Amino acid sequence: MDLTGQLLVAMPGMSDPRFAHSVVFLCAHSEEGAMGLIVNKAIDGVNLADLFEQLSITPKHREIRSKLYFGGPVETGRGFVLHSPEYQSGLSNLRVEDDFALTTTQDILDDMAQDQGPTKSLTLLGYSGWGPGQLERELGENGWLVAQATPQLIFETDTADKWAEALKSIGVDPLTLSAAAGRA
Repeated sequence: MDLTGQLLVAMPGMSDPRFAHSVVFLCAHSEEGAMGLIVNKAIDGVNLADLFEQLSITPKHREIRSKLYFGGPVETGRGFVLHSPEYQSGLSNLRVEDDFALTTTQDILDDMAQDQGPTKSLTLLGYSGWGPGQLERELGENGWLVAQATPQLIFETDTADKWAEALKSIGVDPLTLSAAAGRA
C-alpha cells in the first residue's frame, strides 16, 4: 500500500490533540515509514511576511498576508513549501504525484518574495512522520480515513473547511461520524 499523494483525514476520536481534525498530505509512504504535512492548521499570529523578515528576505510587495501552517510536530523549525508542480527550484524539489511538488530550500522563498514562485502554495513549519508500520496500524485502528488530494482542496479551500470538505469528498458527512470505533 502506497498512499503517497493522498490525504489522511483524522477521525473524531484521534487521541493525539496535535492531529485532532487534521488533514495530512502524504509526501512519501513506503515500508520504511511515512512523511506528511498537516494542511489545515494555520499558525495564529504569524504569516509569510514574518518569515521573510526573520530570514532577511525583502519582498517585492509589502502586503504579503499568506498564512504559515503547522505541518506537524517533527522539526518545527524546518520549513516546507507544498506547491503546484509548474515551479522548479534551482536547487531541489520533489514531485509528489502529478499535481503537487515539495521544496525545502530557501530559494523558493526568495522567488515567492519576488512574485516568481509557484502559482499555488502552502508554506509549512514542521512535518508529520510515522515509522515502519506505524501508519498502517493507525489506519487499522480507525484513526484515519484516506481521501484523494486535489489542488482545489489543498490550495483553494478555506483552512477551517478542509477537514469537512475532505470527508465529504469520500462521501462521509462529518456530523454522522462517531469518536467510538466498533466492530460488526
